[in-house]
Amino acid sequence: MTAQARLLPDLVEHWAEATPDAEAISYEGVSHTWSQWRDRIRRVAGALRTAGVGPGDRVAYLDRNNLSCLEVVLGAGSLGAATAIFNWRLAPDELDYVVRDSGARVLFVADDLLPGVAGIADLPTTVLLSEYESLIGEAEPVGIQPEAAPGDPALVMYSSGTTGRPKGVLLSHANVLAHARNSQAALPIDAGSRSLVAMPLFHVGGSCYALSGFLEGVPSTLLREPTGPALLGAIAQGCTHAFLVPAVVAGVMAAGQPAIAAFGRLKRLIYGASPMPLPLLRAAMAACPDTEFVQVYGMTEMAGAITVLSPEDHRDPDHAERLTSAGRPFDGAELRIVDPALLEDAEVGELWFRTPQTMVGYLGQPEATAETITADGWLRTGDIGRRDECGYVYIVDRVKDMIITGGENVYSPEVERVLAEHPSVADVAVIGVPDDHWGESVKAVVQAADGQVVDPEKLVAFARERLAGYKVPRTIDIVEEMPRNATGKILKKVLRLPYWPDRNI
Repeated sequence: MTAQARLLPDLVEHWAEATPDAEAISYEGVSHTWSQWRDRIRRVAGALRTAGVGPGDRVAYLDRNNLSCLEVVLGAGSLGAATAIFNWRLAPDELDYVVRDSGARVLFVADDLLPGVAGIADLPTTVLLSEYESLIGEAEPVGIQPEAAPGDPALVMYSSGTTGRPKGVLLSHANVLAHARNSQAALPIDAGSRSLVAMPLFHVGGSCYALSGFLEGVPSTLLREPTGPALLGAIAQGCTHAFLVPAVVAGVMAAGQPAIAAFGRLKRLIYGASPMPLPLLRAAMAACPDTEFVQVYGMTEMAGAITVLSPEDHRDPDHAERLTSAGRPFDGAELRIVDPALLEDAEVGELWFRTPQTMVGYLGQPEATAETITADGWLRTGDIGRRDECGYVYIVDRVKDMIITGGENVYSPEVERVLAEHPSVADVAVIGVPDDHWGESVKAVVQAADGQVVDPEKLVAFARERLAGYKVPRTIDIVEEMPRNATGKILKKVLRLPYWPDRNI
């Protein structure tokens, strides 16, 4: 393990010295050893320095997953600069905002995505990715600079913006390395393993997961996009460990027995970023009996995961209820459960964590930073939860998603778990809508399972048998497909908008 690493590029530098000829990473059928990859990263650093990038600066990146993205992160980090990775699916207006907000000096952009940023005023120096290999091929290699420090931001990851414009989350080298070490302590990667990096690099489940894999010097395979053929091809070629969102797992399970059998060759499947419906989780575990299933819970502001539900917990017949938990916090992570109104400890309340993984802050937004990180270092997650007597954390709801109907609190995940058990339901989201009598009433938005027809009256009756009356949906909408963000989370803001058009939801 690279225990002495202070900066992210130290990880590659270490293995380039310790195992120079071992494979480091593969992308689109091309592999690089650790020594080869170190040379490429040093050349990126050299090209950036020639472009005037130095300590405290930011560069930006816009493309689907690409090896050059990780190289830019590590090359910029060698100079004490940070890399903002943009969601390539953003609309031009959204791209205009994040590019300007990032304050980047250099923007690396895929040729086919250039039209989306071409109209931005004061566009930073732009490098087309078709010119990338020529650029670094001509650059003089530059190693890690002495002024680069562990507390310097290394990544700028933009939040999903569910409550307004996205915020740039500043993650330092120290934050990301703390996440990597805590992840490795909780989920050791054995020698001979191979990491599959499939999720988008503009999300911590892509970039921070990828960087965690470099800690132990195991090879990684980076996928441009997590399509079914790409995933199964990577597994067939030896990938043993992967982080995937539940929506991707659902796609594999729906693809048929040959795909499921191939998927079952994974040694470990880590999932998170959105809840895994229990029927889907049970089906996947039954279909892949030799695969270790691991759930993680976390957020961008903590560089990724902060709790883990272990493989043993997943298959513990004496505690099947723990499948609905988020597991237990990483060693060394402090947890408080706080009443969000009274700011006092409570049995059910907002989850607050204190950990070295906590972000530096939000880029250019000191007030938002102060609202999220307390003066004594607690990060307010915005999630409501509880902790049982054995330390397992249960996520109850988002603070903003809690429904108050007739003075009673309704936590949408509890209702969603019940409705998801009905055989006609493929996916479900529960929201609050205006009610003249109760203030809010409970509405379920349902996507039917393949070949099924949802009968709202029968579904309500199903829920009434299993829930208190005030939690039962009063109305049910049927949709063909749920609105989701890039990581698979259902966008409840979109579902609520027709009912709360004048509120910040």
